[in-house]
Amino acid sequence: MSKIIIYNGPNVRIDKYLVTEIENHTRTQIQQLIVNNNIQVNNNNVKSNFILKDQDEITINFPDPISSEIIPQNIPLDIYYEDNDIIVVNKPTGMVIHPAAGNKDNTLVNALLYHCKDLSGINGKKRAGIVHRIDKDTSGLIVACKNDLAHKNLSKQFSDRKVSRKYYAICSGVIPHNFGKIDAPIGRNPNNRQQMTVIDGGKPAVTHFRVLDRFINHTLVELELETGRTHQIRVHMKYIGYPLSGDPVYGYKKEEDVNGQFLHAKSLGFIHPRTQEFMEFESPLPNYFEEFLKTLN
Repeated sequence: MSKIIIYNGPNVRIDKYLVTEIENHTRTQIQQLIVNNNIQVNNNNVKSNFILKDQDEITINFPDPISSEIIPQNIPLDIYYEDNDIIVVNKPTGMVIHPAAGNKDNTLVNALLYHCKDLSGINGKKRAGIVHRIDKDTSGLIVACKNDLAHKNLSKQFSDRKVSRKYYAICSGVIPHNFGKIDAPIGRNPNNRQQMTVIDGGKPAVTHFRVLDRFINHTLVELELETGRTHQIRVHMKYIGYPLSGDPVYGYKKEEDVNGQFLHAKSLGFIHPRTQEFMEFESPLPNYFEEFLKTLN
């Protein structure tokens, strides 16, 4: 669908003007339309800071909406536990948790929708069953919920910090002390909205770690989360000067790896939402992780 507007008025930025002319579109969405060359002025592509002049002809091409349907996909799952309320899965590195822009399929949610007849709907179908997340390039254990009762119960356990989560990670550099606690607030990086950072006014974030092994230029650590902020471990380890090896965002460029950061969600413990029994699961380190460790000896 296209729309043509003949501008009539004093000079003004195009994105500032169009936010008042296009219904249900934010300024950011309008800027994205401009970046994608869906908006022209006098048949020419422009930038968001283009200054409109009187009688300029604006052509807006609205792209067809992307289908919101989430398709169940027959993707193999490494299932550690399953009953009528929950399912615990060992996620491989490279798998995204739920569909989003740029990742419409082959996610954990696509796989769960195929495998499970029912998933909780509290967060909508795109996040069906998802009560917590781990990054695409982080492997390891994650629990999903099959009904709203389980979802509400586990969400409260996460909120109340009653869920036990331990990770193994390989850090760049040799950490001299055996134990540590990182208590530093995390928020969106004002200089790069795609990244998180330790920042005043951020959300409280606490990570505990202990050293398991030291190598010439690396350290193997076990980390336990008190909170669950976005990229928490990756941000906190960078903050203390020992970023995760292979981390393409927060790590050293010379240590970038095709697998992404060496981070594995090794154990997960929680109270079953229906039986009230404490359950704990542990998964082995994936092959790529073990192979890299061998190169460090």
